[in-house]
Amino acid sequence: MKEAYWGYWIMVLGVFVVVIMLLIQNVTSNNTENTYTVDQISEASMIDAIDYAYYRQYGELKINREKFIESFMRRFADNASLTTDYTLVFAGIYETPPKVGVEITSKTEKYVIAYDETSFDLASRVEAILEQTN
Repeated sequence: MKEAYWGYWIMVLGVFVVVIMLLIQNVTSNNTENTYTVDQISEASMIDAIDYAYYRQYGELKINREKFIESFMRRFADNASLTTDYTLVFAGIYETPPKVGVEITSKTEKYVIAYDETSFDLASRVEAILEQTN
C-alpha cells in the first residue's frame, strides 16, 4: 500500500511540474524571441519561395508571393506558442528584387494591479531582402 501512495505522489508532482513549466513559458515569451523567430522564418521562407525557372532564364532572383506566405505560415505555426494570440501582417512582399516585410503582434493576458486592469501588445516588424552573390 505504501508503494501505491508513492506512485500517486509522483504522478501529482509530474502534473504540477508541467503546469509550472507552461506558466513560466507564457511569462518568458517576449518581443526579442518573436523578433528572432520572425527573422529566421522569413529568411527560410524566402529561400523556399525562390522561382528557380525564372532564375535559370534571366539570372535574377525572384520569389513566389503565395509560396512565401504558405511557407511562412507553416513554419510560424510550428514555432508559435499555443497560449498566445498572434496577429500576422504582411506589410509588403515584392517578388523582384525579393523583399518582404512582416509584422507580428502578440497580445498579453490582462494583468490586474491595484484594481487597474492592464494588457499590452508586443509588436515585431522585420524587413528582409534576399541578395544574390556571384
